[in-house]
This record gives sequence, structure tokens and C-alpha cells, in this order.
Amino acid sequence: MAKKTVATLQTASKRLTKAIKMVKSPKTGAYTFVESVMSPEEVDAFLSKK
Repeated sequence: MAKKTVATLQTASKRLTKAIKMVKSPKTGAYTFVESVMSPEEVDAFLSKK
């Protein structure tokens, strides 16, 4: 059987979140993925900006 694991990112008791956003390129029209590791409070601002 295969096992699934979920990793929580913690450094010195500070919680971090990995956010992945899909961004459309204005030149080609193709979608790319932008990844960033940040604190949970900054996720909404990261996802809302273009």
C-alpha cells in the first residue's frame, strides 16, 4: 500500500504556509504556477495581488 504524508513547515515554532497561485502570461496566454512560503497571515494578500 502507498502512504500519503502531509508535511507541516515549521521553523523554531513558527508556522509557515506554502501558497501556489496560477498566473496567466500576458504575452503567450499560457498559465504558470508561482509558489511562495510565507506566514499564514500573508496568504490572502499574496493570492489577491496580480
